[in-house]
Amino acid sequence: MSLTADSPTATAPVDSADASAVRQEVRAWLAANWTPEYAAKGADPKVWLRKVVDAGWAVPTWSTRWYGRGLDADTAKVILEEFRSVGAPGTGQDNYNLWAATVMHFGKDPLKEQVLRRLLTDDLPMCLLYSEPGAGSDLAGIGTRADRDGDEWIINGQKVWTSGGRAAEYALLIARTDWDQPKHRGISFFLFPMKQAGVEVRALRQATGDARFNEVFITDARVPDDNMLGELNRGWWVLQTALMYERAVMGGPIGRRKEQQVEVDDAARDDDSEETAPAPDLSVVDVARRYGRNHDPIIRQDLARLHCMRLVNEWTGKRAAAQLKRDSSSPLASLGKLAMANILHFAGRLQVGILGPIGTLHGKESVDSGDANYSMHNAYFFSIGGGTDQIQRNIIGERILGLPKEPEVDKDVPFRQVRRS
Repeated sequence: MSLTADSPTATAPVDSADASAVRQEVRAWLAANWTPEYAAKGADPKVWLRKVVDAGWAVPTWSTRWYGRGLDADTAKVILEEFRSVGAPGTGQDNYNLWAATVMHFGKDPLKEQVLRRLLTDDLPMCLLYSEPGAGSDLAGIGTRADRDGDEWIINGQKVWTSGGRAAEYALLIARTDWDQPKHRGISFFLFPMKQAGVEVRALRQATGDARFNEVFITDARVPDDNMLGELNRGWWVLQTALMYERAVMGGPIGRRKEQQVEVDDAARDDDSEETAPAPDLSVVDVARRYGRNHDPIIRQDLARLHCMRLVNEWTGKRAAAQLKRDSSSPLASLGKLAMANILHFAGRLQVGILGPIGTLHGKESVDSGDANYSMHNAYFFSIGGGTDQIQRNIIGERILGLPKEPEVDKDVPFRQVRRS
């Protein structure tokens, strides 16, 4: 189903310049539709999401044909403000829904009609098939191959560090389609169906005890040519946009909206997990109070530093979101993602420091210690997932600070001739 100005679920777009009219409309719509029952424990969040999507509030800057309102970014902010004022989720997905945004920017219209609404309503489980055992930090070195066979492509290769792979119906997949071009220019990007013969998903165990990642083996699996996102052999540039959305979400403030937190948490959960990750205690101040450390001057100084780090990163996240609107990619997302990793490492160490010797314990006998240890270990998820801290530093140095690029001896060599392990 495509939302158009003539469809029953569409609402005629309001003049983008008239923010007050938009505010009045969204306020009236929320008053008529939002109730606390939608947020109650046990409620299905997708019921509310479908209402938001069909009303055009989920992606207000997109056109009415694709479930939006055709508003500019500044006018769309009033929608976010009104949703936040009543505690309603679902709007602003044009800023953080990496699946829908990638398909929206690069997919063909029939593909958008097939999957876009399901992506916005969280009815289509997804995963990412980027990294490989020999191509992690250097994603352009992938060896997974896609060979044309009529109207389809045959995929063979192995992917690793895949979140949510067992439940996913589709994946965003990069594969090599031309081995005679340099490594960045012979890659194509696909919306790949996971539920088919030739796709095997295996769990990977983490230091935290979870199995939130998978390795995926692909043998003669198929994907329609119509599922290619962007142009043939130009998938690297599609990937950059997709990564920017992923990093913008991962680098967002810890206190970000509930729907953004769910986007990251669901992507990192897997059916093979033997335990559920403890809900992060977002206020380390509460830990300090419970253990009588809130008057310690050193602890207070670190708490203030943590607060400042979070606040500055929230500002960076807003700048990155605004730049994504204009350019479809933003190096500021790398800045926010790196900062978030530093924040999580700092917060984990601070938690353990507040607890003192008891912070070395781990297990059900000490919930706070277990949570603190989990936080320290889990911080490495943010330092690795979505591009390592080292990669983010390279991007920041080259694209924000204007420093010379890292030397690449194989940059212009046909990939077939590149030495690989």
